[in-house]
Amino acid sequence: MEQVRVFALGGLDENGKNMLVVEVDNKIYIIEAGLKYPDTDQLGVEFIIPDFTYLIENKERIQGIFITHAHDDVVAALPYLLKQIKVPVFTGALTANIIHEMLKKEKIKDVKIHRLKRSSQQTIGGVKIRTFAMTHAYPDTFGIAILTSQGYIVYTGEFIVDYDMLQKEYRCDINELSEIGKRGVLCLLSESQGVERSGHTAPHHRITSLIEPIFEKSAGRILISCYHQSLFRIIEIIELVKKEKKKIFFHDKEMRRLLKHLEDMKYYQIPKEMEVSTSSFRDDMEDVVVLITGSGKNLFRTMSNIANHEDKHVSFRSSDTIIVASPVVSGTEVEANNMENDIYREGGRIFSLSSKTVLSMHPSSEDLKMMLYLFRPQYYMPIKGEYRHLYMNANLAMNMGYRPDHIIVLDNGQIAVFEERSLVSTEQRLELNDTLIDGKENWDVTGVVLKDREVLSTDGVMIVAVGLNAKTKEVINGPDVQTRGLIYLKDADYIIKEVGNILEESIKDAVKKHTYDNLNVRGEARDKISRYLMKETGKRPMVLPVIIEFSV
Repeated sequence: MEQVRVFALGGLDENGKNMLVVEVDNKIYIIEAGLKYPDTDQLGVEFIIPDFTYLIENKERIQGIFITHAHDDVVAALPYLLKQIKVPVFTGALTANIIHEMLKKEKIKDVKIHRLKRSSQQTIGGVKIRTFAMTHAYPDTFGIAILTSQGYIVYTGEFIVDYDMLQKEYRCDINELSEIGKRGVLCLLSESQGVERSGHTAPHHRITSLIEPIFEKSAGRILISCYHQSLFRIIEIIELVKKEKKKIFFHDKEMRRLLKHLEDMKYYQIPKEMEVSTSSFRDDMEDVVVLITGSGKNLFRTMSNIANHEDKHVSFRSSDTIIVASPVVSGTEVEANNMENDIYREGGRIFSLSSKTVLSMHPSSEDLKMMLYLFRPQYYMPIKGEYRHLYMNANLAMNMGYRPDHIIVLDNGQIAVFEERSLVSTEQRLELNDTLIDGKENWDVTGVVLKDREVLSTDGVMIVAVGLNAKTKEVINGPDVQTRGLIYLKDADYIIKEVGNILEESIKDAVKKHTYDNLNVRGEARDKISRYLMKETGKRPMVLPVIIEFSV
C-alpha cells in the first residue's frame, strides 16, 4: 500500500493562512494557499503567508494545488507561491476567474488554471481526486476527496448545512457525501472555527429578516456596511433593496468587479435600473442605499471616513440610517468602536448586527457532527482555528464515539503518517517560519525589524552625528543631536550635551589606543548612550550614532 502523509503549513492554532499538504507516496497535492492578518504587535506588517520552503525544495513532486473558493484565507497567498514555483491550479469556475485577475495584476504568467465542476472526478498524477459541492458564503465552493490505497483523505473545505438553500451555485448534495463515506474514508479533515456554537449554523447566517424592518422604517438614505467577501450576505442586501424598490450605489469598485464576475457567469444579475453608477451618484440623493464594503479593519475605517466627511463619494448626514451588517470580529474592535464614536458624535443612528445573532458561514457543532456521520472516517483531524477550537472539535468527535488515538490534533509542520490503514507516526516535523509581507515585494521582515518598530513606537529614536577629519580623526563638525518621540530638547539641554560628549569621548579613546574603527566606535557609543539615557529618562530609545569622515 502507498504511504500517505498529511500536514499543514498553516491554519492550525491560528485564524487564516490555511495551507494543507497531502502526500501519496512521492506525489504532493496542496490544498489552499491563504493569508492571515497580523496581530497588533506586528507593526507595519500587512499580512502573513505560509512558509513555502518545503514546497520549493520538493517542487518536482508537486502535482497541483487545489483552491476551494476565493476567500483571502485560502487563496490570497497563491500569487506569492506561483512567483517561486509554477504548479497547475485546480479550482471552481468563479474562483478561476478571480485567480486569473490576481495573477494578471501581479504579472505572473505561464500558470495553468484548470476549472473543475463542483462535483467532479479526475485523475491527477495517477491519483483519483473527487470534488463535492459544499455550501459556503462564496458560490462554487467545494470539498476534496483524494483516493489512496488506504481509503479517501477528505477535506470538507469551509461549509454549513442549509436545507433551504435553493441556488445551485451554493447547494450541497448530502447524498454525494454519504456515497464517499460508504466507499471508505481513511481521514476526515474538518474546520473548527464555529465548533463552540451549538446547533446548526443555518438559518442564523441569514440577515434579511433582521434588516428588513430597518429598511421599512427608514425614510431617507441608508448606508449599509458588509465585508466584501461575504457574497451570500451581499446578495441578500441587494435582493432586499430590489424588494423595497430602492436604488443602490456600490461604494467600492472592487466589490462591483466581483459582482461583474457573477453576472458574466449568470450566477446573479443586478437589474440595471436599480443601480446608481459612480458618474451619476450625488451625495444629496435621498432614496438610495449605499453599500459600503471592505475587509477587516479597513471596512470600519471607511465608515469612519464617511462620518468625518473625509470620503470622496459620501458625506454623512444626521438623517442617514446606518446598518453594520457584518458583525465585529476579533481584531477589529478598536476600529469598530472608533467608527461608532465618530457616527454618534455627528448625531447618527446605528443598527449593528451582533455576532451572537448573525452567525458566520462556518460549521457549528451539529454541522460538524453531520460530516462525521456522513463520511464515517477511520481518523478525524480538526483543522482551521485556534488551539481551543481544535481541542473542542476533537472533544466533539470523542462524544460521538471516536477513540482518542483516532483523533489527530497537530501543530503546523507536524506530519501524520499513515501505513496499512493505520496512523503510524506524528513525530516528524518541519521547521516553519511565518513569511511577513511588508509592502508589495519586501519579504524580509524579521523579528529584529518588528522589535525595532516596537521600540520606535514606544521609546522613540535619537540620532547623534559628528564629522571627523578622515586623516587625524579630530572632530571638525558637531556633535549634532536629534530626537523624535523621546524628550523635548529645550527641556533637556544637559542630556543632549552629555550624549554628544559620550560620542566624542568614544572616538578620542579609540584614536588614543590606536583601535579606531568607524563601525566599532559607533557600536561602543551606542551602548554607552543607551545606558545613560535609561538612567536619565527611564527609556530605551533606538540610538543611531553617525560618524562622517571628511577628506580635508
